Amino acid sequence: MRIATSQFYDRSTSQIQSLNAEADKLQTQIATGKKLTGASDDSVAWTQLATLKRASANDTAYSANIKLAQGVLSQTDSTLGSINTQLQRANELMVQANSGTLSQDQLQSVASSLDGIVDELVSLSNSTDLRGQPLFGGSDSNAPYVKNADGTVSYVSSGNAPSIPIGDSDNVQVSVNGASVFGGDGGSTPDMFKTITDFAAAIRSGGDLSGPASTAIDGIQASINSVTNAQAVAGARAARVDQASTRMTTTATTRETLRSGLEDTDVTSAITELQKTLTVLQATQTSFSKLSGLSLFNYLN
Repeated sequence: MRIATSQFYDRSTSQIQSLNAEADKLQTQIATGKKLTGASDDSVAWTQLATLKRASANDTAYSANIKLAQGVLSQTDSTLGSINTQLQRANELMVQANSGTLSQDQLQSVASSLDGIVDELVSLSNSTDLRGQPLFGGSDSNAPYVKNADGTVSYVSSGNAPSIPIGDSDNVQVSVNGASVFGGDGGSTPDMFKTITDFAAAIRSGGDLSGPASTAIDGIQASINSVTNAQAVAGARAARVDQASTRMTTTATTRETLRSGLEDTDVTSAITELQKTLTVLQATQTSFSKLSGLSLFNYLN
């Protein structure tokens, strides 16, 4: 089979250009650490890589939400614990007042202490999270409880606060509706504020405390149970958020492994392949140089 001189030159030039391009590609991969620079390198891998990067971007947002949810739920649990402490103190004062051993001055001191507990409970119930949103409010951002001029306390929020997305189709409610735990809205939930203020008023009236004390102690115990249940709910939500965080970490590790396999350069293999390519290129260039320098007379001789 006869090969024309032009064919020889074209084939050799094409081979050298291809080897040069491959060497350049490998050198770029080694320098950048990336084996994919565009869809033309591997369209399937490029599409998979884009999908992985979008998922990683979404998880970055979810991760921030998870940290926010963890922080708010931790604050909620701590604040509920403080409220329970105040309720326990109120219960102790009620038992003391009903013991029949306190003087009128001491009873008045108990009433004043109960007033202070109500003020502290209002303050705790109006606590805000790190975003400035009420921990125990509704759908608005206003303080959920107000103390009226007559000393009564009212819940003034409505609805429920929006939940926080922590994953695809996964949301968590981090706030607690105060009316459903502390009362104050005239509903069926024991009203811890009214229980305390009513008993303080009974003390100041100077009458028999046995009946009011029994009612108050039962009411405070009901409020303690309500707050304890709310803590349990907050704890369960926190556990779910922690599980979501663990899943996200595991998924992120798997996704990073896949991404690295698609995008990152295996430097050792790339260097080996570059050395092979350069060796072939050098041999091809040498052969081409020698063969292209031969004249017809050299060939015939």
